[in-house]
Amino acid sequence: MITRRDLIKVSIAGAAVPLASAKIISAADTLFPERFEKQNIRWVFIVDTKKCVGCGMCVKACKDENEVPYDANITRTWVERYVLTKDGQVFADSPKGARDGFTGKKIDRGEKGFHDIKDEEIQKAFFVPKLCNQCESPPCVQVCPVGATYKTEDGVVLVDRKWCIGCGYCIMACPYGVRFFHPVHRVAEKCNFCYHRITKGMKTACVEACPFDARMIGNIKDPDDPVTKIIQNERIAVLKEEYGTNPQVYYLGMSKEVR
Repeated sequence: MITRRDLIKVSIAGAAVPLASAKIISAADTLFPERFEKQNIRWVFIVDTKKCVGCGMCVKACKDENEVPYDANITRTWVERYVLTKDGQVFADSPKGARDGFTGKKIDRGEKGFHDIKDEEIQKAFFVPKLCNQCESPPCVQVCPVGATYKTEDGVVLVDRKWCIGCGYCIMACPYGVRFFHPVHRVAEKCNFCYHRITKGMKTACVEACPFDARMIGNIKDPDDPVTKIIQNERIAVLKEEYGTNPQVYYLGMSKEVR
């Protein structure tokens, strides 16, 4: 029979446990306890700008798959059009994230209206898809005060909607501008490599939708993965390398004018 004295002893012993031994539970612990078994996987992404035609199929597929309102001017992935003129000017636009592709030649400058460039003035033009870079050192994870943004063991940065308090620190911290507030859930939102798909052996929605194979996802820890072989053997580039975030989205054929 447990006496009151026994209970007091147990209480004192519990109080003697140093605070440092206590573990703060985060969203990662509650949602993905199996993450400790994923140390042989590091998801990475490849975008081939030479193949992208700016059709917008990837953007549509992403919105549908991840419940981003179709008509809202926000998206987890988008495509930018770059037009370089012979006099050295660089123009870029992405109307509605290129959800409907690029149906006209005029550059959409938002509130400034449209800018018309004549064909004979163009030096070159190309399209650049963008998405979350799933950084090795993600600033968004560092600034989140409640652990709602976290990185899994297989390298994907996720956001738990139930934990997010909508402070916006992660949105401000991201140097790539990939985060936004979800207009329905009122929490931080971004690309997560379709984590619910790739962990089941499926492709991301955007990769599956791309008709020209301009997008690829793979495991860089697998030497036989086609993505790994491209990274090892091709000339690749990353965005904003100077920030030291070590992005894991790699670009083939990317021009130096891309911001």
